[in-house]
Amino acid sequence: VLVYGIPEFRLPKAIVANEVEKLKAQGVEVMTDMVIGKVLSIDDLFEMGFKAVFIGSGAGLPMFMHIPGESLKGVCSANEYLTRINLMKAYLEESDTPILHSKAAAIVGGGNVAMDAARCSKRLGADVYIVYRRGMEELPARREEVEHAEEEGIIFKTLNNPVKINGDDKGYVSSMTCVEMELGEPDASGRRRPIEKVGSEFDLPVDCVIMSLGTTPNPLIKNTTPGLEVNRKGGIVVNEEGLTSHQNVYAGGDAVTGAATVILAMGAGKLAAKSIDEALSK
Repeated sequence: VLVYGIPEFRLPKAIVANEVEKLKAQGVEVMTDMVIGKVLSIDDLFEMGFKAVFIGSGAGLPMFMHIPGESLKGVCSANEYLTRINLMKAYLEESDTPILHSKAAAIVGGGNVAMDAARCSKRLGADVYIVYRRGMEELPARREEVEHAEEEGIIFKTLNNPVKINGDDKGYVSSMTCVEMELGEPDASGRRRPIEKVGSEFDLPVDCVIMSLGTTPNPLIKNTTPGLEVNRKGGIVVNEEGLTSHQNVYAGGDAVTGAATVILAMGAGKLAAKSIDEALSK
């Protein structure tokens, strides 16, 4: 995630590469292209001789709105958009997977990832809108991220919600139909619930829609690891030491909490490392 999910202007890739090299110098072996649950299972790792396993597989499964037009060309998740820009250099014309250079982009959502996607899109030359169903005060992104986006000229269309994405005769996005919202009484989360204003539909002229509605843990490890307990959102259940319901399997970060921050994931890794060290030392 540090490489493919966070833009260069927020975290230079050279810093991450340096951290990885430090780990290798300490004797950490890195095996890439190892999709756990496909290439190997958690149980396979124990059969190979490992005494403990830590799962830090994150929350990489993007959520969508399931509204008409989400399958049009020019619609993607923030995950895909950021991965292609940060990792695959899709903004270059000679890239194997060039990205659409849009004139106007709508980013649906209001979190830190939405701000990253918006600022990347702005750097590719688009007019950029953040479309969020609550108000500016309710934006979940960190205040400084919002301020940076505003400084860069990103337009915030708060109290608006998409209901349909419209396409042209070639299957490309041509606009997005939104409705205006107003805030009602607080819901279960404690935030005021957005309510649609009747007859407030309007079309936002965009040729790209990036869905940044949050992510959930990929079910691959859960589905291939008998005895691994997860909660209703797919997060792995752990105790205060980071231990899962499976013997000698620990977990932390977004795979447990759902999408959160790098610093919380690093803290979870350190906690589990201490627990694993104590358990194996016995």
